[in-house]
Amino acid sequence: MNDFEPIFQRLDQLLTRVETRFPIRPQHADPTEHIALRWRKYGDTGYLQAVNHPHTITLNELLNIDEQKQTLDRNTRQFVSGLPANNVLLTGARGTGKSSLIKALLNRYASQGLRMIEVDKLGLADLPDIVEFIGRRPERFILYCDDLSFEADEPGYKALKVALDGSISTASDNVLIYATSNRRHLIPEFMHENLATRHMEGEIHPGEATEEKISLSERFGLWLSFYPFDQEQYLEIVQHWLTQHGISRLSGPARQEALRWALTRGSRNGRVARQFARDWAGQQKLAKTEPVRSGRE
Repeated sequence: MNDFEPIFQRLDQLLTRVETRFPIRPQHADPTEHIALRWRKYGDTGYLQAVNHPHTITLNELLNIDEQKQTLDRNTRQFVSGLPANNVLLTGARGTGKSSLIKALLNRYASQGLRMIEVDKLGLADLPDIVEFIGRRPERFILYCDDLSFEADEPGYKALKVALDGSISTASDNVLIYATSNRRHLIPEFMHENLATRHMEGEIHPGEATEEKISLSERFGLWLSFYPFDQEQYLEIVQHWLTQHGISRLSGPARQEALRWALTRGSRNGRVARQFARDWAGQQKLAKTEPVRSGRE
């Protein structure tokens, strides 16, 4: 036995070196302890990673999208209650609250068992594995796909189609997909594809390429559209975020700067309004502290 002791020691050293080069596969985060998770890849497999600091936005902070809020809140309430509900595609102008609305609903219903898993475009190919893993859990899961768009040959495109409505197995009743996109049909459309459109007895029949692209978005049971804000809606949102920073009134100078801020960014939307409010509030508070600081120097 002693003759083999050096061999065993060498093997043990070799295993130690191998383990340092190949870390242990990460374990799934526990949905009972975390309301928000991300699907991450590790080699050829994936795992659920906890989001330790999820966004704390609430529905009351989202202005001028009341109809969209009511519809998505109702659908989510049905889902959390174990009732029939639909997958949802939120499309439209950037910065108008599509992603924030989904996060706000997580905060509203997390105490009732709602959980969210963020899945990026590369992770969509793993949708069958994700659904298989969470399908027997007691929580209700929203698979959240943000800013979604595809090229026609991407693998995640077909995986999403199957997950929405096309697998040989039935979809788990504790999983829904909420996706946001700036495109209604998720895939770019080209002029030459319209040349295949046929006119038969007064009816328009799109070509196969166009039909294929429309078929993905049609698999979502609900479509919610978001539109650019007008000037007064934009200023209302600016006022709201200024109030959050302790500035109760939208003064004349602040109003003019808010409009100029939107003009330089080419858009009046909620994201731009919040960015301006943060910048303006920071400037005002800095101006109050600088004289004190300079007096000490």
